[in-house]
Amino acid sequence: MSLPSTMTCIDPAAPGGPEVLQPVERPVPAPAAGEVLVKVAAAGVNRPDVLQRRGMYAPPPGATSIPGLEIAGEIVGVGDGVDAALIGTRVCALVAGGGYAQYCTAPVGQCLPVPDGLSIEEAAAIPETLFTVWTNVFERGYASEGETILIHGGTSGIGTMAIALCKLFGLTVIVTCGSDDKCAAALSLGADHAINYNAADFVDAVAKITGGLGVHLILDMVGGDYVPRNLQCLGEDGRHVTIAVQRGITAEINIAALMVRRQMMTGSTLRPRSVEFKTLVADELRRTVWPLIEAGKLRPVMDEAFPLAEAAAAHARMESGAHVGKIVLTV
Repeated sequence: MSLPSTMTCIDPAAPGGPEVLQPVERPVPAPAAGEVLVKVAAAGVNRPDVLQRRGMYAPPPGATSIPGLEIAGEIVGVGDGVDAALIGTRVCALVAGGGYAQYCTAPVGQCLPVPDGLSIEEAAAIPETLFTVWTNVFERGYASEGETILIHGGTSGIGTMAIALCKLFGLTVIVTCGSDDKCAAALSLGADHAINYNAADFVDAVAKITGGLGVHLILDMVGGDYVPRNLQCLGEDGRHVTIAVQRGITAEINIAALMVRRQMMTGSTLRPRSVEFKTLVADELRRTVWPLIEAGKLRPVMDEAFPLAEAAAAHARMESGAHVGKIVLTV
Protein backbone atom coordinates (compact mmCIF):
# COMPACT_ATOMS: atom_id res chain seq x y z
CA MET A 1 0.00 0.00 0.00
CA SER A 2 1.38 3.38 -1.01
CA LEU A 3 1.49 5.73 1.95
CA PRO A 4 2.03 9.51 2.02
CA SER A 5 5.19 10.91 3.58
CA THR A 6 3.36 13.55 5.63
CA MET A 7 0.09 13.73 7.52
CA THR A 8 -2.20 16.22 9.20
CA CYS A 9 -2.21 16.08 12.97
CA ILE A 10 -2.57 18.16 16.13
CA ASP A 11 0.81 18.84 17.73
CA PRO A 12 0.87 22.13 19.69
CA ALA A 13 4.24 23.86 19.93
CA ALA A 14 3.56 25.19 23.44
CA PRO A 15 1.07 24.66 26.28
CA GLY A 16 -2.06 26.74 26.40
CA GLY A 17 -5.82 26.85 26.03
CA PRO A 18 -7.82 24.88 23.49
CA GLU A 19 -6.83 27.39 20.81
CA VAL A 20 -3.31 25.86 20.60
CA LEU A 21 -4.83 22.73 19.05
CA GLN A 22 -4.39 23.62 15.39
CA PRO A 23 -3.75 21.27 12.45
CA VAL A 24 -0.12 20.95 11.37
CA GLU A 25 1.85 18.70 9.02
CA ARG A 26 4.20 16.04 10.41
CA PRO A 27 5.95 13.00 8.91
CA VAL A 28 3.94 9.79 8.86
CA PRO A 29 5.45 7.63 11.62
CA ALA A 30 7.07 4.30 10.79
CA PRO A 31 6.07 1.28 12.88
CA ALA A 32 8.90 -0.12 15.00
CA ALA A 33 9.38 -3.81 15.68
CA GLY A 34 6.21 -5.23 17.23
CA GLU A 35 4.10 -2.27 16.06
CA VAL A 36 1.50 -1.60 13.41
CA LEU A 37 0.69 1.59 11.53
CA VAL A 38 -2.98 2.52 11.70
CA LYS A 39 -4.76 4.86 9.33
CA VAL A 40 -6.84 6.62 11.95
CA ALA A 41 -10.57 7.03 11.37
CA ALA A 42 -11.41 8.29 14.87
CA ALA A 43 -9.61 9.12 18.11
CA GLY A 44 -10.95 9.42 21.62
CA VAL A 45 -10.58 12.62 23.66
CA ASN A 46 -9.65 12.09 27.31
CA ARG A 47 -8.89 14.19 30.38
CA PRO A 48 -5.14 13.41 30.19
CA ASP A 49 -5.13 15.05 26.73
CA VAL A 50 -6.40 18.25 28.34
CA LEU A 51 -3.74 18.08 31.03
CA GLN A 52 -1.03 17.49 28.41
CA ARG A 53 -2.26 20.48 26.41
CA ARG A 54 -1.99 22.63 29.53
CA GLY A 55 1.58 21.47 30.11
CA MET A 56 0.62 19.48 33.24
CA TYR A 57 1.08 15.91 31.96
CA ALA A 58 4.15 15.23 29.86
CA PRO A 59 4.20 12.22 27.51
CA PRO A 60 6.24 9.27 28.83
CA PRO A 61 9.82 8.92 27.56
CA GLY A 62 9.92 7.96 23.92
CA ALA A 63 6.28 8.85 23.22
CA THR A 64 5.29 11.37 20.58
CA SER A 65 4.22 14.88 21.57
CA ILE A 66 1.04 14.44 19.50
CA PRO A 67 -1.84 13.91 21.99
CA GLY A 68 -4.38 11.13 21.81
CA LEU A 69 -4.44 7.88 23.82
CA GLU A 70 -6.93 5.77 21.86
CA ILE A 71 -7.65 5.27 18.19
CA ALA A 72 -9.65 3.20 15.75
CA GLY A 73 -8.95 2.61 12.09
CA GLU A 74 -7.34 0.27 9.59
CA ILE A 75 -3.89 -1.31 9.81
CA VAL A 76 -1.91 -0.15 6.77
CA GLY A 77 1.63 -1.15 7.74
CA VAL A 78 3.53 -3.45 10.07
CA GLY A 79 6.92 -3.42 11.78
CA ASP A 80 9.38 -6.25 12.12
CA GLY A 81 7.95 -9.33 13.75
CA VAL A 82 4.33 -8.51 12.94
CA ASP A 83 2.30 -10.65 10.54
CA ALA A 84 1.67 -8.72 7.32
CA ALA A 85 -1.68 -10.51 7.04
CA LEU A 86 -2.97 -7.98 9.58
CA ILE A 87 -2.86 -5.24 6.94
CA GLY A 88 -6.44 -4.27 6.14
CA THR A 89 -7.76 -5.26 9.59
CA ARG A 90 -9.99 -2.78 11.44
CA VAL A 91 -8.76 -2.32 14.99
CA CYS A 92 -9.02 -0.06 17.99
CA ALA A 93 -5.92 0.47 20.09
CA LEU A 94 -4.61 1.95 23.30
CA VAL A 95 -1.57 4.13 22.56
CA ALA A 96 0.81 6.25 24.63
CA GLY A 97 0.22 9.22 22.33
CA GLY A 98 -0.21 10.15 18.68
CA GLY A 99 -3.94 9.61 18.26
CA TYR A 100 -4.81 13.11 17.04
CA ALA A 101 -3.46 12.36 13.57
CA GLN A 102 -4.21 10.74 10.23
CA TYR A 103 -1.74 7.94 11.01
CA CYS A 104 -0.59 6.50 14.34
CA THR A 105 1.62 3.60 15.39
CA ALA A 106 0.46 1.15 18.04
CA PRO A 107 1.99 -1.94 19.67
CA VAL A 108 0.25 -4.89 18.04
CA GLY A 109 -0.50 -6.38 21.46
CA GLN A 110 -2.54 -3.29 22.39
CA CYS A 111 -4.81 -3.62 19.36
CA LEU A 112 -8.25 -5.22 19.52
CA PRO A 113 -10.51 -6.06 16.57
CA VAL A 114 -13.49 -3.82 15.84
CA PRO A 115 -16.55 -6.06 16.22
CA ASP A 116 -19.28 -6.09 13.60
CA GLY A 117 -22.06 -3.71 14.53
CA LEU A 118 -19.75 -1.30 16.35
CA SER A 119 -19.14 2.01 14.60
CA ILE A 120 -15.57 3.16 14.16
CA GLU A 121 -16.31 6.17 16.39
CA GLU A 122 -17.60 3.86 19.13
CA ALA A 123 -14.52 1.68 18.74
CA ALA A 124 -12.25 4.71 19.26
CA ALA A 125 -14.14 5.56 22.46
CA ILE A 126 -13.46 2.20 24.13
CA PRO A 127 -9.75 1.49 24.82
CA GLU A 128 -8.70 4.17 27.32
CA THR A 129 -11.80 3.93 29.50
CA LEU A 130 -12.09 0.15 29.30
CA PHE A 131 -8.43 -0.52 30.11
CA THR A 132 -8.64 2.00 32.98
CA VAL A 133 -11.86 0.70 34.51
CA TRP A 134 -10.90 -2.96 34.14
CA THR A 135 -7.45 -2.63 35.69
CA ASN A 136 -8.56 -0.38 38.55
CA VAL A 137 -12.02 -1.66 39.46
CA PHE A 138 -11.61 -5.37 38.80
CA GLU A 139 -7.86 -5.98 39.17
CA ARG A 140 -6.68 -3.46 41.76
CA GLY A 141 -10.10 -3.05 43.40
CA TYR A 142 -11.09 -6.74 43.37
CA ALA A 143 -14.71 -5.90 42.52
CA SER A 144 -17.02 -8.86 42.95
CA GLU A 145 -20.63 -9.66 42.14
CA GLY A 146 -23.00 -8.45 44.84
CA GLU A 147 -20.76 -5.62 46.05
CA THR A 148 -21.54 -1.90 46.02
CA ILE A 149 -19.27 0.64 44.34
CA LEU A 150 -19.18 4.45 44.58
CA ILE A 151 -18.05 6.09 41.34
CA HIS A 152 -17.28 9.79 41.23
CA GLY A 153 -17.84 11.62 37.94
CA GLY A 154 -20.63 9.30 36.92
CA THR A 155 -21.29 10.86 33.50
CA SER A 156 -17.66 11.18 32.41
CA GLY A 157 -16.18 8.76 29.90
CA ILE A 158 -14.66 6.75 32.73
CA GLY A 159 -17.83 6.99 34.81
CA THR A 160 -20.18 5.82 32.06
CA MET A 161 -17.91 2.88 31.19
CA ALA A 162 -17.64 1.98 34.88
CA ILE A 163 -21.43 2.01 35.26
CA ALA A 164 -21.90 -0.29 32.28
CA LEU A 165 -19.14 -2.72 33.19
CA CYS A 166 -20.07 -2.90 36.87
CA LYS A 167 -23.71 -3.60 36.10
CA LEU A 168 -22.73 -6.38 33.68
CA PHE A 169 -20.68 -7.99 36.45
CA GLY A 170 -23.40 -7.74 39.08
CA LEU A 171 -22.43 -4.74 41.23
CA THR A 172 -24.72 -2.14 42.78
CA VAL A 173 -23.60 1.26 41.47
CA ILE A 174 -23.75 4.62 43.27
CA VAL A 175 -22.47 7.64 41.36
CA THR A 176 -21.94 11.32 42.06
CA CYS A 177 -22.72 13.99 39.46
CA GLY A 178 -22.81 17.77 39.41
CA SER A 179 -26.46 18.37 38.49
CA ASP A 180 -29.89 16.80 38.62
CA ASP A 181 -29.83 16.40 34.83
CA LYS A 182 -26.58 14.48 34.99
CA CYS A 183 -27.92 12.34 37.83
CA ALA A 184 -30.91 11.51 35.64
CA ALA A 185 -28.58 10.62 32.78
CA ALA A 186 -26.53 8.34 35.03
CA LEU A 187 -29.66 6.58 36.26
CA SER A 188 -30.83 6.09 32.67
CA LEU A 189 -27.48 4.44 31.91
CA GLY A 190 -27.93 1.89 34.67
CA ALA A 191 -26.67 3.45 37.89
CA ASP A 192 -28.72 2.34 40.88
CA HIS A 193 -28.32 5.60 42.79
CA ALA A 194 -27.10 9.05 41.73
CA ILE A 195 -26.11 11.85 44.12
CA ASN A 196 -25.97 15.51 43.07
CA TYR A 197 -22.90 16.60 45.03
CA ASN A 198 -23.90 20.25 44.61
CA ALA A 199 -27.22 19.66 46.36
CA ALA A 200 -26.36 17.03 48.99
CA ASP A 201 -23.45 15.77 51.06
CA PHE A 202 -22.45 12.56 49.31
CA VAL A 203 -21.13 11.13 52.60
CA ASP A 204 -24.56 11.41 54.20
CA ALA A 205 -26.27 10.17 51.06
CA VAL A 206 -24.08 7.06 50.83
CA ALA A 207 -24.73 6.31 54.51
CA LYS A 208 -28.49 6.44 53.88
CA ILE A 209 -28.29 4.30 50.73
CA THR A 210 -26.15 1.62 52.41
CA GLY A 211 -27.89 1.66 55.78
CA GLY A 212 -24.69 2.94 57.38
CA LEU A 213 -22.59 0.00 56.19
CA GLY A 214 -20.71 1.93 53.51
CA VAL A 215 -19.61 0.75 50.08
CA HIS A 216 -17.17 -2.04 49.27
CA LEU A 217 -15.23 -0.07 46.67
CA ILE A 218 -14.67 3.52 45.55
CA LEU A 219 -13.36 4.63 42.16
CA ASP A 220 -12.04 8.14 42.74
CA MET A 221 -10.82 10.56 40.08
CA VAL A 222 -11.05 13.62 42.34
CA GLY A 223 -8.42 13.22 45.06
CA GLY A 224 -7.57 16.08 47.41
CA ASP A 225 -10.19 16.81 50.05
CA TYR A 226 -12.47 14.08 48.66
CA VAL A 227 -10.20 11.35 50.01
CA PRO A 228 -11.03 11.64 53.74
CA ARG A 229 -14.72 11.99 52.86
CA ASN A 230 -14.46 8.93 50.64
CA LEU A 231 -13.03 6.90 53.50
CA GLN A 232 -16.09 7.82 55.56
CA CYS A 233 -18.19 6.22 52.79
CA LEU A 234 -16.06 3.09 52.68
CA GLY A 235 -17.18 0.09 54.71
CA GLU A 236 -15.05 -2.39 56.60
CA ASP A 237 -12.46 -4.12 54.39
CA GLY A 238 -13.31 -1.62 51.66
CA ARG A 239 -10.98 -0.65 48.82
CA HIS A 240 -10.29 2.91 47.66
CA VAL A 241 -8.80 3.24 44.17
CA THR A 242 -7.52 6.61 42.92
CA ILE A 243 -7.05 7.21 39.19
CA ALA A 244 -6.85 11.03 39.03
CA VAL A 245 -6.34 14.01 41.33
CA GLN A 246 -8.49 16.82 39.97
CA ARG A 247 -8.80 18.48 43.40
CA GLY A 248 -5.18 18.04 44.45
CA ILE A 249 -2.36 15.57 45.03
CA THR A 250 -2.38 15.63 48.85
CA ALA A 251 -4.94 14.60 51.45
CA GLU A 252 -5.09 14.29 55.24
CA ILE A 253 -6.67 11.07 56.48
CA ASN A 254 -7.38 9.40 59.81
CA ILE A 255 -4.94 6.49 59.71
CA ALA A 256 -6.32 4.98 62.93
CA ALA A 257 -9.83 4.79 61.44
CA LEU A 258 -8.40 3.19 58.31
CA MET A 259 -6.66 0.56 60.45
CA VAL A 260 -9.71 -0.18 62.59
CA ARG A 261 -11.92 -0.60 59.49
CA ARG A 262 -9.18 -2.54 57.63
CA GLN A 263 -9.51 -0.35 54.56
CA MET A 264 -7.11 -0.47 51.64
CA MET A 265 -5.98 2.49 49.52
CA THR A 266 -4.37 2.08 46.13
CA GLY A 267 -4.23 3.75 42.75
CA SER A 268 -2.56 3.67 39.37
CA THR A 269 -1.79 5.51 36.17
CA LEU A 270 -2.07 3.63 32.89
CA ARG A 271 -0.13 5.65 30.33
CA PRO A 272 3.42 5.01 31.67
CA ARG A 273 2.89 1.26 32.07
CA SER A 274 4.90 -1.06 29.85
CA VAL A 275 3.78 -2.50 26.55
CA GLU A 276 4.06 -5.94 28.16
CA PHE A 277 1.58 -4.97 30.90
CA LYS A 278 -0.88 -3.39 28.48
CA THR A 279 -0.65 -6.42 26.21
CA LEU A 280 -1.58 -8.67 29.12
CA VAL A 281 -4.56 -6.42 29.88
CA ALA A 282 -5.62 -6.47 26.22
CA ASP A 283 -5.46 -10.28 26.23
CA GLU A 284 -7.63 -10.41 29.34
CA LEU A 285 -10.14 -7.97 27.88
CA ARG A 286 -10.27 -10.00 24.67
CA ARG A 287 -11.28 -13.06 26.70
CA THR A 288 -13.57 -11.53 29.32
CA VAL A 289 -15.09 -8.32 27.94
CA TRP A 290 -14.85 -8.46 24.14
CA PRO A 291 -17.54 -11.17 23.91
CA LEU A 292 -19.91 -8.74 25.67
CA ILE A 293 -19.10 -6.05 23.10
CA GLU A 294 -19.51 -8.51 20.23
CA ALA A 295 -22.89 -9.51 21.64
CA GLY A 296 -24.02 -5.89 21.83
CA LYS A 297 -24.21 -5.93 25.63
CA LEU A 298 -21.53 -3.28 26.16
CA ARG A 299 -21.30 -0.01 24.27
CA PRO A 300 -19.54 3.25 25.07
CA VAL A 301 -21.80 6.19 25.80
CA MET A 302 -21.18 8.70 23.02
CA ASP A 303 -21.41 12.44 23.57
CA GLU A 304 -20.24 14.34 20.48
CA ALA A 305 -17.88 13.87 17.54
CA PHE A 306 -15.73 16.68 16.13
CA PRO A 307 -13.56 16.71 13.00
CA LEU A 308 -9.82 16.54 13.76
CA ALA A 309 -9.42 20.18 12.70
CA GLU A 310 -11.89 21.14 15.45
CA ALA A 311 -9.93 19.54 18.29
CA ALA A 312 -10.03 22.88 20.09
CA ALA A 313 -13.84 22.72 20.21
CA ALA A 314 -13.67 19.14 21.49
CA HIS A 315 -11.39 20.20 24.35
CA ALA A 316 -13.58 23.20 25.13
CA ARG A 317 -16.58 20.88 25.45
CA MET A 318 -14.70 18.56 27.77
CA GLU A 319 -13.53 21.45 29.95
CA SER A 320 -17.09 22.82 30.10
CA GLY A 321 -18.18 19.67 31.92
CA ALA A 322 -21.36 19.54 29.82
CA HIS A 323 -20.58 16.23 28.15
CA VAL A 324 -22.12 12.88 29.03
CA GLY A 325 -19.91 10.01 27.92
CA LYS A 326 -17.19 10.10 25.29
CA ILE A 327 -16.02 12.85 22.99
CA VAL A 328 -14.23 11.72 19.82
CA LEU A 329 -12.40 13.24 16.90
CA THR A 330 -13.12 11.98 13.39
CA VAL A 331 -10.28 11.87 10.89
